[in-house]
Formats: sequence, C-alpha cells, structure tokens
Amino acid sequence: MSYTGTERRIHKVYVTRNTEYHVREGVCVAVRDRNGGGFHTAHMALSLRMDGAVRVYSNGGLVPHANQPEPGDAIYFTYQRPDGEERQIVTSKLLSVERPAKAVVRAYPELHPVAARRKARQSVPG
Repeated sequence: MSYTGTERRIHKVYVTRNTEYHVREGVCVAVRDRNGGGFHTAHMALSLRMDGAVRVYSNGGLVPHANQPEPGDAIYFTYQRPDGEERQIVTSKLLSVERPAKAVVRAYPELHPVAARRKARQSVPG
C-alpha cells in the first residue's frame, strides 16, 4: 500500500554520474562527490535555489520544463552575479532522484563562507 497524502519530505538527492546534489525545500544544501564520497564545501551550487529541469533529448535538444526533475533530465540552479547579470548552473543528466538517509542529512557540512554570503544576499528582502 502506498502513501497517498501530502508529500512531507523536504530533502531530495539528485544523482548524476559523478555528483549528488542534496536539496532541502528547493535549495542546494550539500554537494557530494560520488567517487570519493566527500562533501564539497565550496561548490557553486551551494545555497542556490533549484529553479527547474531541462529535458535532454537524444538528438541534442534541450527543453526546460517546470515539472519535477526525473532521471534523464538535467537540473539547473540560477544565481545573480554582483553586476546583476543572471546566470545558470546546469548539471549533467540525472541518474536518479532519491531520499537521503537521516545520517547523511546530519552529516551535511557547514557552508563555506562564500556560499554563506551568497545565501545571506539571497535572503535579503528587496
């Protein structure tokens, strides 16, 4: 029997070939190297909101969409440079979307000072 109520899980892990993007309520809170297993403390995606997914077609076509990312899609994060220009970070194709174990969530590292500043800038009302 599967659960049919409201989705209450706030953590998701978006797994690519080399990297895991750990997202809490739509914001990247940890990035882990799948080969070495260690968390990155200064990855560009940290503290950025996951803004959507990109469907990657076999003919090379890329189409952004607003649905939940699925295996085969890429995900993207958007950030604003100090000069005001908006940029995106796009991952490679997802292999899976998973729920992290509680022990993994507890092991998330503290944010690197640069990512913490980025988070502070994004949280200022404006």
